[in-house]
Amino acid sequence: MKSILITGGCGFIGSNLAIALKKEGYSVACFDNLSRRGSEILMDRIKEHGCDFIYGDIRNYEDFSKLKGQYNLMLECSAEPSVLVGSSGEDAKYMINNNLVGSLNCFEFCRKRKIAIIFMSTSRVYPYNIINNRKFEESLSRYEYADTFPCISKKGISTEFQLNGYRSLYGATKLASEFILKEYSINYSLPAIINRCGIIAGPWQLGKVDQGVFTHWLSSHFYKKNLQYIGFGGKGKQVRDLLHINDIIELIKLQIKNINKFKGDVFNAGGASFSNLSLIETTKICEDISSNKVKIIQDINNRPADIIWYITNNGNTEKVFSWKPTLPPKTILTDIFNWLKENEILLKKILN
Repeated sequence: MKSILITGGCGFIGSNLAIALKKEGYSVACFDNLSRRGSEILMDRIKEHGCDFIYGDIRNYEDFSKLKGQYNLMLECSAEPSVLVGSSGEDAKYMINNNLVGSLNCFEFCRKRKIAIIFMSTSRVYPYNIINNRKFEESLSRYEYADTFPCISKKGISTEFQLNGYRSLYGATKLASEFILKEYSINYSLPAIINRCGIIAGPWQLGKVDQGVFTHWLSSHFYKKNLQYIGFGGKGKQVRDLLHINDIIELIKLQIKNINKFKGDVFNAGGASFSNLSLIETTKICEDISSNKVKIIQDINNRPADIIWYITNNGNTEKVFSWKPTLPPKTILTDIFNWLKENEILLKKILN
């Protein structure tokens, strides 16, 4: 397993994986259409570390003909990650073409070349309406789970949680891709792993509030920009877990070594009960780290597909791969802050 192709290789997760795996001795090629803001910066970064770059769009199957190398594994990291895209209907076709049609093209490429695949999916496949309808207790700084329901507890949501419900068009495209990959894996003897990731954060995340809320929160304090507590009464007590990019990299390294054992198996990967924050708690840490305080506006109205609480139950992932998150929230946010300081001029136009 020496040659790896990363689709979305100039995104946050893809580029960090590329550099880490190159350091491990793998030959790494990154396939990307550079459509997202800041992707040129990440392209330059992967090239500086010796990774190959091939310009291409996963939505166009003909672009895969540019890939002349002999690859042993694809890391499918390309996606439109914003839950808000498609919510009004205007970008629905874009979301479907990118996340569903694009993934299908990736799977077909792997089938023809007999390449193993690790697919980066999302916790957003779990229905937000089922989660939001559970009982939660309100404390001074957060909402806490306080209900009895299958496959959800204070420890988080497991992979066996029910999938019948509403999840956003983003979540639907990722879940549909999961189903297709499982069929490809079984029918065509294609080694495959599906990772349902919670929020991943860390240096070189160039996303916005709907793509990387914790990085957005810290960068807003760094640049002294106003923020908003949106939805659920505008109190900022909704909770999400967060996972450092280095922790997901360590999981991927372990999965690569054992990829031939799996046929579309699903694994959760998130910060779990070890690493999670409400927005209020995030604000306090950001104030402490940055020594800045910003104005926070309250908006009581929920946005489409907003979720009150999500914590990952890593369950089988920890058992199978002897893996668990190691970096707590303050460490993650501190790493982001130090990265911002070191690259302030480079990042100002993108994150400010």
